[in-house]
Amino acid sequence: MTLYIGREASKLWKRVCAETTTELNLLLENWKYLLAGLICQYIHGLAARGVHYLHRPGPMLQDVGFYFLQELGQDRAYISETLFSLIFLSFFLWTFHPFIFKSKKIYTVLIWCRVLAFLVASQFLRIVTFYSTQLPGPNYHCREGSKLATLPRPGSVFEVLLINFPRGIVYGCGDLIFSSHMIFTLVFVRTYEKYGTRRCIKQFAWLLAVIQSFLIVASRKHYTVDVVVAWYTVNLVVFFIDKKLPELPDRGAASLLLPMTTKEKESRTKEENHKLMNGNSGDPADRRQRTQINGKTMEDGNTGHPDTAMNGV
Repeated sequence: MTLYIGREASKLWKRVCAETTTELNLLLENWKYLLAGLICQYIHGLAARGVHYLHRPGPMLQDVGFYFLQELGQDRAYISETLFSLIFLSFFLWTFHPFIFKSKKIYTVLIWCRVLAFLVASQFLRIVTFYSTQLPGPNYHCREGSKLATLPRPGSVFEVLLINFPRGIVYGCGDLIFSSHMIFTLVFVRTYEKYGTRRCIKQFAWLLAVIQSFLIVASRKHYTVDVVVAWYTVNLVVFFIDKKLPELPDRGAASLLLPMTTKEKESRTKEENHKLMNGNSGDPADRRQRTQINGKTMEDGNTGHPDTAMNGV
């Protein structure tokens, strides 16, 4: 048992090292895209912080979701955040599964470049939307009488740039249309829908996205329109941008990126030598049937001519 665990641990370590080498090479090629995506995440947070200065509390708007869904209350508002954290963490860990598992379909660096492209495009549309019209926030800390509903004039530029993280993100107001939580959720679910391998998990992920939508409204963190707009906007953004981006390389051709061990190189060399000795170059276009006549190997397209010559015709 100890020998088996040691052998498997050694294989796992080699797999992690090989994958790390591959991902580092990809990171050196694509770090600019990742950095730009992360900077845009900060800009999105900065914009959400800025619109809070413009927010003015008022009576909650009439909403069909508020009418049909019972309010969870402040003491249970954490439920939607817990589910969102579960979705975020699960997707994050899944993107790193190539470091551990043998069966893999994605490269971690490339999948995050793709995800950040979807997020940035959706968040740009979100910023334009919530700066166009500021609605009175339905969340508890955004209602009339709350000290957090409005922000005093900033004392310096640094106060704005620091965005009071994480409190400024959690207790923001005014950035309503459309839901940022649903942007992340739908981008993650659609990405796993395309690159994931387990059908049951894909179906479960869509179910969680629907449950998340209802919980956001029931927690009074957003109006129903914020969630509805997110559903069709994010799906359309992902659909069109996905067609413009280059497709991820097939991991079936992993030999082009993954470093080969000495045993793998020796095995491939023996296989190529075996093909050459059998007269097969390995090229599918050259795999024609050959016929041996009088000790000479003839291709199937020329077998008729030697017979004619031997008969003296």
